Amino acid sequence: MPQGNSLYGVTFGNGTFVAVGKAGTILSSSDGVTWTPQSSGATTDLDEVAYGNGIFVAVGWPGTILTSSDGVNWTTETSGTTTGLYGVTYGNGTFVTVGSSGTILTSSDGVTWTPQSSGTTVFLDGVTYGNGTFVAVGNSGTILTSSDGLTWTPQSAATTKGLSGVTYGNGTFVAVGNSGTFLSSSDGMTWTSPSSGSYI
Repeated sequence: MPQGNSLYGVTFGNGTFVAVGKAGTILSSSDGVTWTPQSSGATTDLDEVAYGNGIFVAVGWPGTILTSSDGVNWTTETSGTTTGLYGVTYGNGTFVTVGSSGTILTSSDGVTWTPQSSGTTVFLDGVTYGNGTFVAVGNSGTILTSSDGLTWTPQSAATTKGLSGVTYGNGTFVAVGNSGTFLSSSDGMTWTSPSSGSYI
């Protein structure tokens, strides 16, 4: 369904695609083709959404966290922070969300959230889970890893450029960022920087 607001995040779970974006926008779809707007109850931007343990979790600014079991009916949860939240993932029975000022929050159910010490105050923009490891990325080439979402360890990124996204697949973590930056790692700790061929 065409609509005017920018969309920032999308995920799939429980037979449903969910996209989130500007001014509390949430759209859902069963096939990725026909989309239906849903009422989020939020008026601020939603930056990312994840699915796990039977729950969709959408996060945004300022400290906004919404949950839904079906992608249609959404509930506002208490995050305990007013900082922007820009990334969220699920793995090993835990949701992890990251954001401004080094903010990291964890939850087993998407409802009750606990702040964790990241050891940094930089803007964290993305987080993923794979191979038994959470990886969070952010400004100034920041990369953090954790096996449980609770204790985080800084890793050397071999770059000082801002990192805005990270994912895992086919045995490899890949992080992307400013000026065409690409980094890859098999374990989240040792990273290499192949040329992306992009310098925008």
